[in-house]
Amino acid sequence: MALALLFAVPLAAAEPAAWECEVSGAVYVLPDEEDFVQPTARADRGRLHLETRYNYEDRHSLSAFAGASFAFGERAEVTLTPMLGGVAGDTDGIVSALEADLAAGMFEAYGEAEYVFDLEDSSESFFYLWSELSLRPKEWLRAGLVAQRTRVYQTERDLQRGLLVGFSFRKLEGTLYAFNPGSDDHFTVLSLGLVF
Repeated sequence: MALALLFAVPLAAAEPAAWECEVSGAVYVLPDEEDFVQPTARADRGRLHLETRYNYEDRHSLSAFAGASFAFGERAEVTLTPMLGGVAGDTDGIVSALEADLAAGMFEAYGEAEYVFDLEDSSESFFYLWSELSLRPKEWLRAGLVAQRTRVYQTERDLQRGLLVGFSFRKLEGTLYAFNPGSDDHFTVLSLGLVF
């Protein structure tokens, strides 16, 4: 009996972490092309990070990733998530990616970068970048700057940049992005997400 209790205590303390999941969708409202939706699903358990996306690396393409999250810092919290995955559809390839989060007081920064190795035509391989820099004056409100380099939507600019305003309410998060404001190639992205 005493031996059973000795083994039970470490096992109870080593229970696996609970899953944390998020589903989101971004609606791209484009001036000269058909609008489209880009859904994403994420799941985290401990360090394990799983993610799948559609219309992200290219239109009509599905991607899936596995990675590991590494968090550190107290006053400035940093989380780095290297990932490896694949994409299939209009683009078929292998994708190496990195997501990075930084939070320090009211200041927040987020970035993701990936390189898509096109398996059908190596000259079609490309680098993708999304970055945000924002201030959160209230727990439910943030505003700042956004930039992206993408292949899913083309403009005359290699790097699209703009403004963002976001909100959160309980488990719901939303952000409005206005890219290239005041120019002929402006467009809007509305993102809504649910965390559970």
